[in-house]
Amino acid sequence: MTVLPDDGLALAAEFPDATHEQWQHLVAGVLRRSGKEVSGDAAEDALATVLEDGLGTRPLYTARDAAPDPGLPGFAPFVRGGRAQGNTVGGWDVRQRHTAADSGAVLTDLENGVTSLWLVLGEGSGIPVSALGRMLDGVYLDLAPVVLDAGGEVESAAEELLRIHQERGLAPDAARGNLGADPLGYEARTGRSYEIAAVAGLARRCAEGYPGLRALTVDALPYHEAGGSAAQELGCSLATGVAYLRELTEAGLSVEQACGQLEFRYAATADQFLTIAKLRAARRLWARVAEVCGAPRAGAQLQHAVTSPVMMTRRDPWVNMLRTTIATLAAGAGGADAVTVLPFDHALGLPDGFARRIARNTSTILIEESHLSRVIDPAGGSWYVERLTDELAHAGWEFFRTLERAGGQAAALRSGIVRDRLAETWSVRGAKLAARREPVTGVSEFPHLAEKPVVREPAPEPPSGGLPRVRRDEAYEALRARSDAHLAATGARPRVYLAALGPAAAHTARLTFAANLFQAGGIEPVTEGGFAESGAREVCLCSSDALYEEQAEAAVRELRAAGAAHVFLAGRPGPYEGVDTYVFAGCDAVTVLAATLDRMGVS
Repeated sequence: MTVLPDDGLALAAEFPDATHEQWQHLVAGVLRRSGKEVSGDAAEDALATVLEDGLGTRPLYTARDAAPDPGLPGFAPFVRGGRAQGNTVGGWDVRQRHTAADSGAVLTDLENGVTSLWLVLGEGSGIPVSALGRMLDGVYLDLAPVVLDAGGEVESAAEELLRIHQERGLAPDAARGNLGADPLGYEARTGRSYEIAAVAGLARRCAEGYPGLRALTVDALPYHEAGGSAAQELGCSLATGVAYLRELTEAGLSVEQACGQLEFRYAATADQFLTIAKLRAARRLWARVAEVCGAPRAGAQLQHAVTSPVMMTRRDPWVNMLRTTIATLAAGAGGADAVTVLPFDHALGLPDGFARRIARNTSTILIEESHLSRVIDPAGGSWYVERLTDELAHAGWEFFRTLERAGGQAAALRSGIVRDRLAETWSVRGAKLAARREPVTGVSEFPHLAEKPVVREPAPEPPSGGLPRVRRDEAYEALRARSDAHLAATGARPRVYLAALGPAAAHTARLTFAANLFQAGGIEPVTEGGFAESGAREVCLCSSDALYEEQAEAAVRELRAAGAAHVFLAGRPGPYEGVDTYVFAGCDAVTVLAATLDRMGVS
């Protein structure tokens, strides 16, 4: 029996400690009632969730789920943070992204909580380099660091920013930010390349004359946006960082100087624990690289987290506010040094003032009101997080080794290895999205056909020609776009009649399921009146298995006589004569919906 101190707060002290085996026995009992005969570890495995990269989430974590010592914040291996104080002094850097030449928006952001600027430059894909000075009018450059993202125009953009610093009398040691050189990231985006050696001069100038300014960004977003997993994102970032270290040290910089010129950019998703683990694992992996290179003290990775563009939806975009809030919380808890919250209307075009305000206030609320930054590594010590961090670190390291065996990141990009591996991952995930096993709220689940579209000014076209850009909503968006075009051409959406059999208790669950599924494809479900008055030519039977056995075939015959061209049944496939298609949880909804629109003549 456990003996606790007599402090008056003992809870259940008179009961013996429960064992892991006892818990497994209880789980097995519950599963047995559902028809699964398992016991011991198999009972626990039955409740596990399979993740990407061969990882999994177990239902229970205990002290037996050991992980390597994460160390202390600010010390190698930097799992718990690159700085000893973490983000406890002022919170993380709130970094807003701008792609349009709107100096008023920049000043508004800075006056209302933003602490640094991320400026996307380039003719046709962002702010013209010649407009950089106007964009920074009124900006105190010693207080607001500037991070550039200029693609192939990085050298001219960097020279322009340094000229502005000099013109305004900013002391070199007061300059902050990043010049944004990322040759391999640019190649991943566009398929075009510029030599890494071309930016070595910028790195040397920063290392020798601008101690607070970095020259290079290791951007993992191109791999995340191409459908890559967390481990693939980590592996690509490590391979890119190592490639830059090689070039910079060959150009005469020390390993310590070269490490000090890199900033790493990662995606933060609404899978909060995976995001936390990814950021912690990234620091551990980079610390290992620095250690192997002979500079263990230089292994503190500077991290910039960006809420995932892949998770942003065009339909019901207001839900994106919830997604980005969870992602921002995860980025903060994971120890990111800077966080960019993409506005909820990011997928629709240029954000308006309200969207930018919500984006910057997301960080402000978490820092000022939720006090998230007052605790260093708040997820540290969680058996689940520590185990997931360790497993993800090993998976990321293995992918990094795959890229190195292929000749490094540049060679792996040019040979197609990176593209192929990311495509394989996205194909598996796409199947889950199509089957709604990974639900997208407002799109594949709980869509709202009558929602008023959110319209924004077009944003500059991002660079293309390299790796693809994917979104979780893309398959359903294509279906909804077909429905919208049909509505515009005919004045009505395609329809399906939902035929409910029996009392509400028997049919409500499947009727709700069917209505949800068809609306995900832009097909309006009709439940009122009879089939003849519905204006539909396709019908879906909705009821319980018991009533299907009694009434399904007779109902099908009646509906066929009334002119039904295609009959669905909401439920698992059964021996019901006359049923054309079965729809059920886990079916390929995208394929079913696309075929339905084809039959309806919706192009």
